Amino acid sequence: MDGSISEPVKTKRSRPVLVADEIKEWVVKKDLKSGDKLPNESEMIDLFGVSKGTVREALRILEAQGLISTKTGPGGGSIVAKVSVERTRALLANYFYFQDLSIADIYQMRKVLEPELAASLAGKLSKEQLSQLKQLVDKYPQPSKSAEEEREQHIASLAFHQKLSEFGENKLLGFIIGFMAQILTDLTLYKRLYEPPNVKLWQEGREHQLKLLEVLQDGNSEKARKVMQSHMLIAEALMHKQEAEIVRRFIAE
Repeated sequence: MDGSISEPVKTKRSRPVLVADEIKEWVVKKDLKSGDKLPNESEMIDLFGVSKGTVREALRILEAQGLISTKTGPGGGSIVAKVSVERTRALLANYFYFQDLSIADIYQMRKVLEPELAASLAGKLSKEQLSQLKQLVDKYPQPSKSAEEEREQHIASLAFHQKLSEFGENKLLGFIIGFMAQILTDLTLYKRLYEPPNVKLWQEGREHQLKLLEVLQDGNSEKARKVMQSHMLIAEALMHKQEAEIVRRFIAE
């Protein structure tokens, strides 16, 4: 061996994939918006210098990504589509399902970002937004009596954080926080972290969320940050404990 470091193998990208990227760049350069129509098939063949089959395959790729919508028949064609948050999260989740994410990984991010989101929303939420958050907390007024109830409580608790993430002005911050709540929900269901029912987790989660609503309404940014910091720390510790309990039960069985 000569000690040299070999370069990583590059995956060869097909012509339709490359053309799909060119179409996306063209859309950005032309500043097209959702609902704007793309050139017809013949125009695209001339514009990108490729065959009819390549153009059609490139458009299918973009449609599968949710970036365009295509209608057939008279008056049909391809238009720029608006990619929904739900679709974007689902596509991103497909990647992370194979990355063996842990509770520690997720909370490392949540502990940093969610207190900042809470602080930024203090005094800025409408009565309707506060009401939506309160309705989610009110879904679990009492500790659960079964694993099924516990599962629903976990989902409602994390839905509170997803809803909160929708209200921020920083859409990137909101998207990341909402996505973390989603994958934590998936992880909770996959690993059955809602078994057995955990009264301490219910109590701490509910008390912190109610307190957070109070300080958000009062407009106290620093208190909102501290309440959310405390919420994240306690939730992480209790989730780790819940996970450890499941592992112990598995070994015992």
